[in-house]
Amino acid sequence: MSTPRSALQRSPPRPDRLRRIDGGFAFLPNRFLHGGFFVSLTHAERSLYLFLVLAADRNGVSFYSQDRICSALELHLDDYIDVRNRIIAKDLVAFDGTRFQVLSLPPHPVATPAPPLLHPRDLEEHDPATVRQLARSALRRR
Repeated sequence: MSTPRSALQRSPPRPDRLRRIDGGFAFLPNRFLHGGFFVSLTHAERSLYLFLVLAADRNGVSFYSQDRICSALELHLDDYIDVRNRIIAKDLVAFDGTRFQVLSLPPHPVATPAPPLLHPRDLEEHDPATVRQLARSALRRR
C-alpha cells in the first residue's frame, strides 16, 4: 500500500535536520508572512526587524548598539536611523534610546505615508508621471 500524497508533501525532505529552539530564543509568528507584514516592509526594514528578532531575548528585548547593528547589516548610520524609525512607526518595535523591544504584531500592518519627493532623482525614481514622461522621451529618441 502506498503512502497518501498529503503525508508525502508534509514530511520534511531532511527529517534529520528538524529545527528546534536550543539555547537562544527567536521566532516569527506565521501571521508575519500571512498577515501582510512581510510584504509591507522594505528590504532594509525586513533586515533590521529580522536582526532584532534574532538578537532578542524571550521578552523581545535586545541591547545591540547602533554601531554593531550598522556593521552587521552594512548600513550607514543615517540609513539605519531612517529604517529604525520606520519600523517603530509601523508599530513592530519599541526603542528607548538604549534597548529595542520586538513587539507583538499589531492587528494589521501599519501603512506609512510615502516620503515627499524633494529632489529630481526622487521624482525620476518614484513619481509615476515623471517616470512615464522619461520613458516616453527615451522611446521617442530611438
